[in-house]
Amino acid sequence: MVTGIGAVTPAGWGVEPFAAALRSGRTRIGGFSRFDHAAQRTHVAGQVPPEPAALSRLRGWHQLSNTDRFAVGAALEACHQAGLPWPLATPDAAVFFASSTGGLFETEAFVQTLIAPDGRAGRRRLLASYSLSAPGEAIARRLGVTGPVETVSSACAASALAIDQALRAIRRGEVEIAVTGGSDCLCLTTYSGFNALRAVDDRPCRPFRADRAGLSLGEGAAVLVLESLDHAEARGATPLAELMGAGASCDASHMTAPTPDGSWAAEAMRRALDDAGLDSSAIDFLNAHGTATPLNDAAESAAIGLVFGDRASSIPVEATKGVVGHLLGAAGAVEAVATLVSLGASTLHPTPAGGVLDPVLDVDVVVGAPRAVEALDTAMSANLGFGGANAAVILRRWSAA
Repeated sequence: MVTGIGAVTPAGWGVEPFAAALRSGRTRIGGFSRFDHAAQRTHVAGQVPPEPAALSRLRGWHQLSNTDRFAVGAALEACHQAGLPWPLATPDAAVFFASSTGGLFETEAFVQTLIAPDGRAGRRRLLASYSLSAPGEAIARRLGVTGPVETVSSACAASALAIDQALRAIRRGEVEIAVTGGSDCLCLTTYSGFNALRAVDDRPCRPFRADRAGLSLGEGAAVLVLESLDHAEARGATPLAELMGAGASCDASHMTAPTPDGSWAAEAMRRALDDAGLDSSAIDFLNAHGTATPLNDAAESAAIGLVFGDRASSIPVEATKGVVGHLLGAAGAVEAVATLVSLGASTLHPTPAGGVLDPVLDVDVVVGAPRAVEALDTAMSANLGFGGANAAVILRRWSAA
């Protein structure tokens, strides 16, 4: 069961500003100031605004990296919604988290001091959060989690895979509560790397559009609190949704490009359906990975065709990255939260940007305005990562009946 969600995105700190941005159909991708990007070929990204004053006053807050702060902020919101006691000083609680860069932004700042003309060494404290495991560990310290803390780093599918691990740990009875999700911060290494690959658009990204020209990077975090139904009911919690199943696969073919026929992305979707005990006909909409790169969108549309068959051109598709950008290791969790927002509102969010949808892809992407749907019950959120890592999760609106 999902009993709480939290989000930190370029739309702001909290699920509500994120949900409002999704409904608005306006992108939060634009100029940014996280670091100097004058020498780069593109100059847009999705940057998280400053944190609320209440968070900045937390003990130890200023010793955290940006990635850690995003993670802790989202986790506190999710646990508050779930009504969990604090601290979670029980071995029955665990953290399953994901990141692709950890504290690399702060590490870059430290390195810059070492190569500066005056030769002064920077504050070594900036290296404390370098590890990819730092965001999950920061959550565990803040919440007092004494159970397992595990980190997944599998590029853009990482946090969906972390959610998968959390689900299986609860099913096996290893833990009763799992705090799971992902967090990442913009940094020069990542930004320049994607620019060098010429995978970044110089305008806000346009998933599934005919004129799409690359992705837009973003930053932030999202967290889901998962519990067994028995545990949630025993403490009087009301579930938001049921995490029905999850699946994963790997293309094992190329470091960056997906398999063009979408076969292994489709396999992850099928495994999620099998895990949930569902047929593809049970899925009411899909939150797609939708990076807006020519190859990714084409491969994903092919995967949709393989999984949904005759419904491929009519099943509604959301593309959240058009609103907040590509949050890398946090993408899967952020898009799972976006999926839950849509389920809760019975309304699908539009993908920003003008231009016609690519007719070759033949997918029903929601554009222009939110789309109200009477019977939104079950949804799939899919992620395709560098290195061929694929993941999908299936969420169902909770009904006590």
